Amino acid sequence: MALANRYSTNYRMNRVFREDRAALIVPIDHGLVWGRVPSLEAPVAVMRRFMSEDITGFMVSTGIVKQSEVDMAKAPALARVLAIDAFWPTSAPATGTGTLVASVEDAVRLGVDCVKLLLPWNVDDAEKVLYCNRIGSVVSEASKWHMPVMVEPVFLAAPRTPEIIEAELEVARIGYDLGADIIKITFPGPDATAKLCAELDIPVVVAGGPLSGDSASTLRDVQDAIAAGAQGVVVGRKVWQRPAEEAAHVIAEMASITRKHYSRRW
Repeated sequence: MALANRYSTNYRMNRVFREDRAALIVPIDHGLVWGRVPSLEAPVAVMRRFMSEDITGFMVSTGIVKQSEVDMAKAPALARVLAIDAFWPTSAPATGTGTLVASVEDAVRLGVDCVKLLLPWNVDDAEKVLYCNRIGSVVSEASKWHMPVMVEPVFLAAPRTPEIIEAELEVARIGYDLGADIIKITFPGPDATAKLCAELDIPVVVAGGPLSGDSASTLRDVQDAIAAGAQGVVVGRKVWQRPAEEAAHVIAEMASITRKHYSRRW
């Protein structure tokens, strides 16, 4: 598909999303909300481990960017998505609070390619208002710098029931109307992914979520998501929480899928 919209000339968007494959982003920013996550106690060491794999980038926090500048200067093809907000505690969304932890200006100074914000929706109405205002302000500021904004609709600590999955699709529309350039969503199944991609017509990336099931089921989900129109996958715990040899195999298989089943949509 020929590039036909405003993203076609955006330098950073074209670093996040390549022409020949879907994005394969490894997130290592989990410590921002969860502290010492098992297998991610030393996040830059995890980054170094995966830099040589066939991936397209990382999702990071400010601290990780600062500590990995020399490493990433040696791998300029790899994109970086910076998480600039957090929510605590994720286990108690009814009483928790979200906040910005970095600015768009910080992201530009650090040289990253995209900023990412949560959009939790099983929070009280006052928190929803704050989130919408926060995202709207970031979108406005980001437009001055041509910095893409990724928004992640999520129901925190909620089971993956059909009702929750459908509700996340509704919140994805809210993120779109707030001005998101990219929507990141937990895989809702191939049919729902195809529907969301067609309705929003902006890049949708699918999150892997916590480690569960065997590697074959993870690879099926990745293939189904990309075949349905997702422009990338963001898979962390389902990779780096596996034994090293298995993780390398999973990444290699995912990389193959991101080429064989990819159709560029924007």
